[in-house]
Amino acid sequence: MTQLSRRTVLGAAVGTAAASSMPRLALGAAPTAAAGPLAAEIVRHHEENVQRIQGWIRQPCIAAENRGYDTGLPYFMQLLRDAGFQRVEQVDTTGKPGVFATLDAGAPRTLGLYFMYDVKQADPAEWSSPPFEGRLVEKPGFGKVLVGRGAVNQKGPEASFLAALHAYRTGKRKLPVNLVLVAEGEEEIGSPHFGEVVRRPDISAALARSIGIFMPSASQDPDGEVSVSFGAKGVIELELVVTGARWGRGPSRDVHSANRARLDSPPFHLVQALASLVTADGAEPAIDGFADAARPLSAAELQMIQRASKRMSEAKAKELLGATRWIRDVDWEHALQRLCGRPTVNIEGIIGGYTGPGGKTMLPSKAVAKLDLRLVPDMTAQGALAALKTHLEKRGFGDLEVNMTGGYDPTTTPPDSEFVRTLDKAYRRAGLDPLMWPRNAGSWPGYLFTARPLGLPAGHYGLGHGSGAHAPDEYLVIESSNPKVAGLDGAVNSYVTYLEGLAG
Repeated sequence: MTQLSRRTVLGAAVGTAAASSMPRLALGAAPTAAAGPLAAEIVRHHEENVQRIQGWIRQPCIAAENRGYDTGLPYFMQLLRDAGFQRVEQVDTTGKPGVFATLDAGAPRTLGLYFMYDVKQADPAEWSSPPFEGRLVEKPGFGKVLVGRGAVNQKGPEASFLAALHAYRTGKRKLPVNLVLVAEGEEEIGSPHFGEVVRRPDISAALARSIGIFMPSASQDPDGEVSVSFGAKGVIELELVVTGARWGRGPSRDVHSANRARLDSPPFHLVQALASLVTADGAEPAIDGFADAARPLSAAELQMIQRASKRMSEAKAKELLGATRWIRDVDWEHALQRLCGRPTVNIEGIIGGYTGPGGKTMLPSKAVAKLDLRLVPDMTAQGALAALKTHLEKRGFGDLEVNMTGGYDPTTTPPDSEFVRTLDKAYRRAGLDPLMWPRNAGSWPGYLFTARPLGLPAGHYGLGHGSGAHAPDEYLVIESSNPKVAGLDGAVNSYVTYLEGLAG
C-alpha cells in the first residue's frame, strides 16, 4: 500500500453480489486504458487532457507564501467553466477566496464535489525538473509520468475528473447527475477559512440537496490495490514560539554565546516544552487531557485491519517510507492499528538561531517549532488546542505563544449510505476488490460536510497512481507500463464509470 497521505480513498463496502449484477463499464483486471461508453472521446482528447494538467501546474497558488492567487484563481475558475459549469462564483473569505460552482444537467440526482486549488511549497533545488513545469518523464516500473507540484495532490486527479466532464460534452452524452462544487485555496495550511464558504446559507442549501460529497483521487498503489475508508483523522497545525522578552529570562536579543554561563536559553526552553508533549521514548502523546475523548478502535475496525494486514506488503510499505522498523518495534498489524487509531504529536520543524555554514557562537533570543497534532473520532480541534495550552501552562511553559494556523475535526462516514455503496460498486466494476479501511491517517476538511447541520456522507474515489505529495518530484502516471495501474485515460474513465453508476 502506498504511503497514506492526507487524501486517500474514503468510502465503504458492499457485497460483491450487488456489484456483479451491474454492467462492467470500466477497466477490467488490468485497468490501464479507457473502456466504456466514452472511451473513444477520452482517448481522442488524451493530449488535451495532459496539457490541461500541465497548464494548471504552471499556475501555483501557495497560501503559505501568499503566492499566485492573482492568476491561479481565475485560471481554475475558467477550467470549471470550460468543463461545463454554468455558474462559477468566487467566494470571498477573511483568508483566500473559495469557489462555488454548479452544473445543472436536468438530472434527478445531485453530486457534491470538493476541490482544492492550492498546493504545497516546492524548493526547485530539491527537484529533478522544475516543480511548476509539469514535465513528462519516464519512470522505471510506471511508464510516462508527469512531474510537478500538484501532480497527485491534487490537481492531477481533479483535472482528470474535469476531463471526464469534457468527454460527456464532446461525446454529446448527457451528464447523468447535477453537480455542486465547493473549492478552497488554503487546504495546505489547514483550511482556516473554508467554513465560511460551506456555511454560507445558499451554498449550504445547495450542498444539502446532494447525495454526498466527492473528491477525486489517484488511489491505486503500485500493485493496483485500492482502499475504501470510513473516515479520516482530524488535525491542528500550530506554532510554538518562545522569546527571551516574553519569557522574562534569557536575552531579549541575540548575544554572544559566552553569556550562556549566566543567561537562560530560549531555544532550550522550547526543547524542554516539546519534550513534555510526549512520553520519554517520544512514541505517545503526553499532553494532559489531550486524548481523553479518543474513541478506541472497535472490534469491527480491528478485524478490518487484521484482514488488510494480510493483503498489504509490510516490506513495500517500509521501502516507500525509507524505514526499517516501526515505532516501539511493533509488528505489522499493530503498526496499522496505530496508523488508524492513535492520535499523534509531530514536530514538523524547529527554527532558531544560526544554521548556516560554520559556527557563529551566539545565544539566540527566539526559537519556533511547527507542530501538527492528529486527532481520532470524538476528539475535536478546539478541545486539542485547549488541552495543549492548559498543559503548557501547568508545566511551566505558559510564556510560549501558541499560534494555531489551521485545523479541523475528524471525519466519519457511515458505511451503509447509498453514496459509499456506489463508490464500492465502481471499484468492483473495474475488476478490483477494495481493501476496507477504518480511517485515513491523513486529514482533510470533510468534517464540514459530514458533521451537522449537513450530515452528508463524503469520500474519495478514482483510479490511477501518483506519489510524492508534499515532497520533491511529485508525480502522476500518464501512460502506464504497469498492467495493474491505470494511466490517465483509465483514470478519466473511472470517473465516467462512477457517474454512470450514480445514475443507476
